[in-house]
Amino acid sequence: MALTAKDKGGGRDFKPVPQGLHTAICYAVFDLGTHYNERFNNDRHEVVVVWEMPNQRIEIEKEGQRLDLPRAISKRYTLSLHIKANLRQELESWRGKKFTKKELEGFNLENLLGVNCQLNVIHNDSSDGQKTYANVSAVVPPPSGIKLKPENPLVSFSFEDWPTKGIPVGTPEWIQDIIKRSQEWTGQITPSADDVPIDDHVPPEEDDIPF
Repeated sequence: MALTAKDKGGGRDFKPVPQGLHTAICYAVFDLGTHYNERFNNDRHEVVVVWEMPNQRIEIEKEGQRLDLPRAISKRYTLSLHIKANLRQELESWRGKKFTKKELEGFNLENLLGVNCQLNVIHNDSSDGQKTYANVSAVVPPPSGIKLKPENPLVSFSFEDWPTKGIPVGTPEWIQDIIKRSQEWTGQITPSADDVPIDDHVPPEEDDIPF
């Protein structure tokens, strides 16, 4: 399976991830499909990238067991590598170098799975001031010499493999809800590679760049 190229909580009222720089690992990338954007009056194919932060822990109860797990945070992007696209800017910041022309022809977002980084997290209040949300403001390379392994299973979803392969088991409900509201899921449009083709997979270069 391949997927080429707002923090939102769900269910429980957990305290937001603290502000500041956190070591993190990407463990999930989901194709959210195409959605109408009222603010800009256009349709946008979107993806969400999810990271775990091993130094930020949370205890939850699952199937009668008390589990100590890394906190997770996510960010939603338009699926585009246009020079002004947030996805391209943050991937280049994460890599520590620009994309080559060849890479821009088709970058496989599944290359992000298991890759370390640092996330700069900031807090924003809701319009009514009743809630505080943690948001990823920047993604940068990990500290030198750091190579952490993910605790969560690596997972991805692409509409190019749907409906042959459904939404992965364990996908957070809020992500499932967004996927099921998409124009692809509702049959308004046929799934396509969009701005970032996945068929032209470009392997990483032989250097210290992780993807």
